[in-house]
Amino acid sequence: MMTSVKLSFFYRLAKNVFILLCACSPIFDFGFTGIAADSKPKFDRSPKNLGTVMVFSGTGWYRHPEVPAISGWLARLDADLKMQVDVSENPNDLVKILNKYQVLVLNNCTEMTALFDEKQRMAVEKWYRAGGGIIALHASLVRQTNWKWFNELAGCDFDSDSEYLEARVMVDPGAINHPTVKGHGTQFAYKADWTNHDRSVTGLPGFQVLLRVDESTFEPVREYFQSRGGKAMGKDHPIAWLHSNGGGRFFYTELGHDVRSLETEFGRQHILEAIRWAAGRR
Repeated sequence: MMTSVKLSFFYRLAKNVFILLCACSPIFDFGFTGIAADSKPKFDRSPKNLGTVMVFSGTGWYRHPEVPAISGWLARLDADLKMQVDVSENPNDLVKILNKYQVLVLNNCTEMTALFDEKQRMAVEKWYRAGGGIIALHASLVRQTNWKWFNELAGCDFDSDSEYLEARVMVDPGAINHPTVKGHGTQFAYKADWTNHDRSVTGLPGFQVLLRVDESTFEPVREYFQSRGGKAMGKDHPIAWLHSNGGGRFFYTELGHDVRSLETEFGRQHILEAIRWAAGRR
């Protein structure tokens, strides 16, 4: 009969051999490693609370002093829009998360080729062609000629502007029932910083003019630009329009130099309905 010492020795030997086999051979895999792997926590770091509208307010050239205030004003429209409005100034967001949004609002984004690299510009173009909607405010058509795609989408570029003045605004007859201008008659007085462009978008394929300003009712070129060759546009001076070519929807308005040109009954309607239209909800 084996002594208790010998039994203890063989028991320990058998136990160690069994453990070694379990560790080295799949034949003896009883799920211990699987349990350990499954118990390791898995973290999802992808964004969970992105909205419908991205306001982008980065600038590549002149930056209007009220750009931050305008971004805040736009963000506070979310309750009326029933859409979450998020704000960014980081061009990398155009590559990483723009495809999560329906609308991109360009808040006075001057000279975007100085701000966006080719990858970022291509991300915007691809997103737009897939059905995205762009709202361009005021100075977002300043120094954009180096971005051919955007310049063609917008239809024109900046020449000069006026002081903040009251002028007569005229609704294009073909746009009288468009939700961005509807309910204000065929003409009305309005105060804003009015922009002169290097050409009119009237008659360009895919464009629809919503509003024009009557240059006979104000001085269209302020003194600063008069001394630098700035030119008025004359009788055909569009100040708001749509462009639906290329897969997406584009809206431009000259309003938005500062908050006071937006925080009116017409200004709120104009921007709210423009965002809804760009999102495909009008």
